[in-house]
Amino acid sequence: MPNENSYEVALQKSNAIREGLAKTPEKFTMLTGDRPTGRLHLGHYFGTLKGRVELQNMGAKTNVLIADYQVITDRDTTEHIQDNVYNMVMDYLACGIDPDKTMIYAHSAVPAANQLMLPFLSLVSEAELARNPTVKAEMEASGHELTGLLLTYPVHQACDILFCKGNVVPVGRDQLPHIELTRTIARRFNNRYGKVFPEVDALLSETPLLPGLDGRKMSKSYGNAINISMTAEETAKRIKKSQTDSERMITFDPENRPGVSGLLSTAAICTGRSEVEIAEEIGMGGSGRLKKYVTEAVNEYFAPIRERRQRYENDLDYVKDVLHEGNRRANEIAEQTLAEVRDAMGMVY
Repeated sequence: MPNENSYEVALQKSNAIREGLAKTPEKFTMLTGDRPTGRLHLGHYFGTLKGRVELQNMGAKTNVLIADYQVITDRDTTEHIQDNVYNMVMDYLACGIDPDKTMIYAHSAVPAANQLMLPFLSLVSEAELARNPTVKAEMEASGHELTGLLLTYPVHQACDILFCKGNVVPVGRDQLPHIELTRTIARRFNNRYGKVFPEVDALLSETPLLPGLDGRKMSKSYGNAINISMTAEETAKRIKKSQTDSERMITFDPENRPGVSGLLSTAAICTGRSEVEIAEEIGMGGSGRLKKYVTEAVNEYFAPIRERRQRYENDLDYVKDVLHEGNRRANEIAEQTLAEVRDAMGMVY
């Protein structure tokens, strides 16, 4: 009998969710989100945003969280946070997230959802929190000390998912431990106090991780990302500056030619062609021709998205209205769930 928390079981469940979504999308409530630490880039778009729009348009109940409280898990400042939040909403809208179908809201604006932290923390041990590999990885990546907020980050995520009775969370394989802990918390609460929360499963991303322009992980801090909000000119400049190598013949070899291969992956995902096919076409054209091809592929794919984005940039009042309405709806749902939790715990006086 395979372990319930194994990748194989998670994959089976994920495939079953995909089948279910095609038949009865209304049975699924999805929650996902991003930390507003900077601009969203192509990795975010192909990794999660595109999938969110597909789920929304299928008819699942979709919720997108702007995790502003999570910014302070491993940073000592909230400088630029308001600007980052508004720009994130613009990116969402430009990419096709529809505020009439998807609730877009911010962590800090929904106190009742955050209040679930207290009962939830009583359901996990310190050892379970310390074991979470994602928390360790995030701590090492940021070079920041382990704050209490970072240690309890997976519990905070459980609050985010469960306050709206989420039962499906789109994640990559590395995020599975968070989903396991959310499932554990929901079960322990239901066993101890009576059924309030649903079973939660991961919808595993089918998109391979898009590398940055230099072949490393795409990241704001490496300067190897193309932001959704960049203009065509800024995109061309970023691609032109990217590191390749001295070999003229273009081949796809991620191990030995990370820069060239990172560019090929970007072109492939934007055109729907394979990296090898593009490399063969460019052949002896060298990195100059490769960069030109990549620039055209990215700018053509993102032209309509950027056009929409520009409209939102010029209408900040609308962007704020979207967020205020999402926050209002989230508060309504959170108050209702918190009332059920208090009732189950016998804390209604």
